[in-house]
Amino acid sequence: MLKWALIFLLISLVAGFLGFRGVSSAAATVAKVLFAIALILFLIFVVLAFMAGSAAL
Repeated sequence: MLKWALIFLLISLVAGFLGFRGVSSAAATVAKVLFAIALILFLIFVVLAFMAGSAAL
């Protein structure tokens, strides 16, 4: 699950870079939404990875 968290982190960083850099207004809006979604998914998967790791102990 940590692999998925890292994938979503990468997606959020790319979307954030494009969205907050000001490419165009339509693309920036889409990139900001993707940034928020991917960042939330990243946080969820990090928590799940730590919970699964502690359950294995």
